[in-house]
Amino acid sequence: MSAFKTYFNNGRQKLRKRKRLIVFLCILTILGMTSATFAWFTVNTFAGVQVFELQISTGDDLRVSMDNHGSDIEQYTHVITNDMINSYLRSKYNKTMEDIILDPVTTADGKTFTYQDGTVVEANGDESYFEFECYFIATRNMHVHLTTEAADDNGLQTGASGGTEVSTDSPAPQSDVIRSCRVDFDGEGNTVKTYEPNKSGQSTSLPTFDLPSGNMVYNDDNNLFTLEKLTPKKVAVRVWLEGEDPECDNDIQRADLKIKLSFVGIREGSNTPR
Repeated sequence: MSAFKTYFNNGRQKLRKRKRLIVFLCILTILGMTSATFAWFTVNTFAGVQVFELQISTGDDLRVSMDNHGSDIEQYTHVITNDMINSYLRSKYNKTMEDIILDPVTTADGKTFTYQDGTVVEANGDESYFEFECYFIATRNMHVHLTTEAADDNGLQTGASGGTEVSTDSPAPQSDVIRSCRVDFDGEGNTVKTYEPNKSGQSTSLPTFDLPSGNMVYNDDNNLFTLEKLTPKKVAVRVWLEGEDPECDNDIQRADLKIKLSFVGIREGSNTPR
């Protein structure tokens, strides 16, 4: 048993080194229920998320920071870098993104996560889910939505596709990883909203939404949280593999996952950006 344990642990350590969550935060404009299917991984290996790209887009009306600077909007920025995320993880968890590996978990409220056996999982563990906190602020009252629309380098919404998207370079059946991924947004005082990319039906009890494949429509589904003028709001962003999703099985292990998130601010009383 000792030799097996040593071999197993060495294998896990080698696999950990190959798996990295790489976050690229770039300057862009921010512009029927079914029965749950239990599909969890059945072999004892790590989930295969090798590439993680997260882009937070902000414009002049909407800015973001890893720290709360109060109402001093000039201290907020249009970009969050890898170094900013890693500094946050080091100070709070004594690790970096390279140390975080995703394994299947589940949640009923988007806040508390467990393994299949009910064991509670902590954020940013060696085998858990990815989480970081940031602060959004706006120059006016607005609703913040997730969007599929892209923006140019000057922070102007182009109306073209290229905003939020989840993709993979892995072949089938590993490519099913894009259907088992979840991203939620937990803004203080707001209901947790959970994005389920490539959603084909409600597979868990946790309410989720998807974004349209065509023209972007802004509605209550993709309204993540609200902001009051010059009042920063702390938002927790969480990413996980949903163990109860039908696609979250052994086939998706060691797949690569690419996630890009783009946000837009909608003024109160309007249904179009800025």
